[in-house]
Amino acid sequence: MVGVFSRLKTIIEADLHEWLDEKEKKNPIALLNHYLRQCEQEVERVRQLLERQYVLKEQFAREHREAEQMAEKRSKQAEVAERAGEVGLAEFARREQAQYAERAGRLKQLLEQASRELFELEAKYEEMKHKLKDMQMRRMELMGRENAARAHYRIQRVISGDAGPALAAFADAEAYLDRLERQVQSDDYRSTIDARIAQLEKQLQEGN
Repeated sequence: MVGVFSRLKTIIEADLHEWLDEKEKKNPIALLNHYLRQCEQEVERVRQLLERQYVLKEQFAREHREAEQMAEKRSKQAEVAERAGEVGLAEFARREQAQYAERAGRLKQLLEQASRELFELEAKYEEMKHKLKDMQMRRMELMGRENAARAHYRIQRVISGDAGPALAAFADAEAYLDRLERQVQSDDYRSTIDARIAQLEKQLQEGN
């Protein structure tokens, strides 16, 4: 189990160095998201291993209790057989008692070892979760900075007038309106001349 954390630490360090090397070649935020997803998967795997370690510890504890109970039971049975003069039965019970006692001692050692390992793993697991949370917060900070930088860039393009297509569109629109206004004025002028000439012709006819 402890080896899992050592392997995870190696993976994280190697992946981080690779990310730093490749950050200029790819979108760094996308790469960071991929890296964090891998870390999250490792955290989940470790959580599952911890659950298994809990189960194993409980199994050791149960087996240890059963072995102690059987050792005590055989000890009492041996005493009864001895008082009854059943030598063979008493010897069998004593052998059984010794086997259960030896098994209980071994299981006690395994239980203590499993408990120590579980305590250590729980501490490292919590540390790993905190580390992952710190990286997730760092990612949020970087995403915020990236978003702000993109917004500032687009704002600056508009403010500084670096909007060639838009400016060209404005110029075309102004030129079109100028032509339209000149056309309207020309049509109005023609209409005015026609009306004036018609009036003069009428006056001349009336004078005759």
